[in-house]
Amino acid sequence: MNNTEIKNEFPLNFEELKKAANRTSNWRERLEAVEELGQWKHEETMRLLTRMMINDTVYKVQEAAFHKLKAFGEGVRLPAQKKGDLIKGATKALVRIKKSLPKDHTFEDFKEKLQKMRSDIYDTYEGEKGADFDQWLESTWVSL
Repeated sequence: MNNTEIKNEFPLNFEELKKAANRTSNWRERLEAVEELGQWKHEETMRLLTRMMINDTVYKVQEAAFHKLKAFGEGVRLPAQKKGDLIKGATKALVRIKKSLPKDHTFEDFKEKLQKMRSDIYDTYEGEKGADFDQWLESTWVSL
C-alpha cells in the first residue's frame, strides 16, 4: 500500500499501533504510528490521531497527526507549539540528575544518565530539538 492510499477499514494491527502511539520514550515510533494510522480512515484511528495531535509532547508528531486528519477531510486546527518545559518538571529533573553526578562529571556523563533515568525527557527534547539537541542539552547542562 502506498502512503497516499486511504482505507476505510480497520487496521488489523491497531492494538500494536496504539501501543506505539503511547510509547512516551520513543517519538520516532509514535511518528511511524501516525504514518500508519493515517492510512486507515476509521473512527478509532481518527480518535487516536486526534489525541496525538493535541497531546503529543513532540511537535513533529502533532504536525504529522494534523496532516493525516486534514487528509481525511477533518476540520482540525494545528495546536500552537509549546514553549518552556515540554514535560512538566523537566527542569527540576535535569537539576536532580546533575546533582546526583560527581562534581567533575562530563557532559557525556550527564547525557548518558539522563537517557537512562528519564528517557521520556531525553526522547521528547531530542525529537523537538532535532539536530540542535546536543547543543541545547549542553548549554542547559552548563546553566543548571
